[in-house]
Formats: sequence, C-alpha cells, structure tokens
Amino acid sequence: MPKIKYDEKRFGAASLALIDTCNRVIEEYTSQGYVLTLRQLFYQLVSRDVIPNQQKEYKRLGAVVNDARLSGLIDWECVEDRTRHLESLGHWTSPSEIVETAAVSFSIDHWRTQRCRIEVWVEKDALVGVIEEVCNGLDVPYFSCRGYTSQSEMWSASQRLKEYRAKGQTPVILHLADHDPSGRDMTRDISDRMRLFMGGVAVERLALNMNQVRRYNPPPNPAKTTDARYAAYIAEFGENSWELDALEPAVIDELIRTAITNMIDRDKWKSVETKIRKGRATLSAVAKRLRHAQKN
Repeated sequence: MPKIKYDEKRFGAASLALIDTCNRVIEEYTSQGYVLTLRQLFYQLVSRDVIPNQQKEYKRLGAVVNDARLSGLIDWECVEDRTRHLESLGHWTSPSEIVETAAVSFSIDHWRTQRCRIEVWVEKDALVGVIEEVCNGLDVPYFSCRGYTSQSEMWSASQRLKEYRAKGQTPVILHLADHDPSGRDMTRDISDRMRLFMGGVAVERLALNMNQVRRYNPPPNPAKTTDARYAAYIAEFGENSWELDALEPAVIDELIRTAITNMIDRDKWKSVETKIRKGRATLSAVAKRLRHAQKN
C-alpha cells in the first residue's frame, strides 16, 4: 500500500493525533479486506468518540486526510471514492491467456435451480464496495439505487423479475438504506412501484432498522426537517436518524450473508459447484493445449 509524498504540509498536534487515529482505523479494516470511504472513516471516528458528529467535523476530516495523503502520511489506496472510476476494455497477450482467464472466471448460474431469485439493492454508491464481495461470493446481483430508484430502472427490474417468476421462482429484493425519513420511505416506494409494474414482489428491508440501531448504536443525526416525510417519521421514531454508512462493513456483510444463505438449497448449490469445477478443468486443459501450440 503506497504512502507517497507529493507536498510538504504543516500539521498541528491535534491534526497529527487525528491522522494517527485514522491510520489505526484504516489498518483495522484493511486487515479484514475492506477499503473505507471518507464517510465510513468519519463514522468510525464518531463512534469511537474521537470527533463529534457534525458536518463541520466531516469537512475538517476530509481536509486533514487530503493533506495527510499529499504529505505521505496516509496510504493513497486506503480511502476510496466509489462514485468515480475509470472503465476500460480487457486485453490479453495471447489466445491461451484469454482461455486461462476464462477458466478462472467460468461459472454457472447458482440460482437457476433455486426456489428464490435474490437481488440486493442499496441506497448509495458509496456502499457498493461493501456489498459487492458478499454478493459476488454468493452469485447474487446488486446495484445502487442512488436514492429513489429511477422509473426506468424500476421498470427494467420488474421485467427481469417477472421472467424469474414465469420460470417458477420467487423473486426477492433485499433493500438497504438509511434510517431517516426518505431512507425508510424508499423501501415502501420500491414495493409500491413493483406492485404497479408486476403485481408485487417480496421486498425485505434488510437494513437499517430500529433493532439494528439499538444493537449496534451507530451515531445519530438530526432528521432533516425539510424532508416531506419528517412529521410522520418523528411521530414514529423521534427526531434522530441514522446513516447506513455508520454500520461497520463486517456487520453489513453478515446481514446480507445470513439473509441470502437462509434461502439457499444446499444440495442444488453443491451440484452447480461440481459442474463449475468440471467446466474450469476443461477450459484449463484447452489453455494448456493452446500454449503448446503457440510454442510450435
């Protein structure tokens, strides 16, 4: 992991102490295989009583982290922006190399013989990096709703899920969003529009729920008074709200993993795994023959 110095910045004692704490939090999570966003790092510091849960402190943290990276004090790869990234085509040096790549990545749809068809929908782009590992590992598709899901994406999803239903499977959407007036309402909105487009579908609000707030005690924020759903929200939950980002990545991972694995038929899953291993072995043998042919 690179700590590269590009500029000389001056830090006071308080900023140096904050940088040291940031690095300890970062090391803790990289050891578990996670890369944090700035927002997630902020909430880890708030939950540990390092800084108060205030917008001005979030901005200050961003400035300190930025300067610390430029000064070679924080790893450039340890805090990521999950909303902006470069896309490009894949390339290979030989026919055998692409077949070797195919052998490693070859898979068969684990869910084609299962009773359910699961998708994981998360409110924010910033949390895709948290959910992608568990979803990929369990062969479950996922996407960021970016708040209220667009009408186009909702309709496309309904057509996709209708196809699963026509094949005798039960589609299930696992939804994760903030516990605030709009975040709570987004789950309702998904259910309502799926009812309109396809007669309804099982939508499980996996997080963030009040029982999880009580259990994990994430830092609260004042609910937004400008939100049209504010009055109904505070009547039920009070004036505080909580962001999904404030949950530890391992907690979100476990919530998703438990919900999905509880719906898996193990025998059917193992049968697909056996076919995948045989397919990969076949492709590896083809790649080996191609390498031999390239040398001759």
